[in-house]
Amino acid sequence: MDRAEKKRALYPGGRPTPEAKAIHRRFVAGPLPRVLPIASVVEVRGRQSGQAISVPLAIVRYRRSWYLVSMFGEQSNWVKNVRASDGEAVLIHGRRRPVRLVEIPVPDRAPIIKCYLFFATGARPHMQVGWRDPLSAFKSVAALYPVFRVDHR
Repeated sequence: MDRAEKKRALYPGGRPTPEAKAIHRRFVAGPLPRVLPIASVVEVRGRQSGQAISVPLAIVRYRRSWYLVSMFGEQSNWVKNVRASDGEAVLIHGRRRPVRLVEIPVPDRAPIIKCYLFFATGARPHMQVGWRDPLSAFKSVAALYPVFRVDHR
């Protein structure tokens, strides 16, 4: 099994296995979201439990704004939770701060997703396009991958 297959195996059907959840817990508790430029943790209220849920995500800068991309698309729980909370979340990226996550319209997503895949190497095995593909390839799949701009409150 090659490296990409191993990464895909951690998320069958877009859901994390117990091993992936253990990796997430170590990431959230560790120093990486505070020191790595693309590492972040988003805390959002669960739409069913009401409890704060922490999700490690890659964050990318594009045209003077920060963005989060769902590598698993619409089925990601964090995306559903963000939408249910009207974008209210807490971001740990360098420091902890309240933010509003604003969903980007589909026609504007392609260049952001391309930038995301350039930096977020761990997301590459899970997406239908390659980071070297032309922008037109990203436009054809942009509707599959929600993108959120991080607005500081």
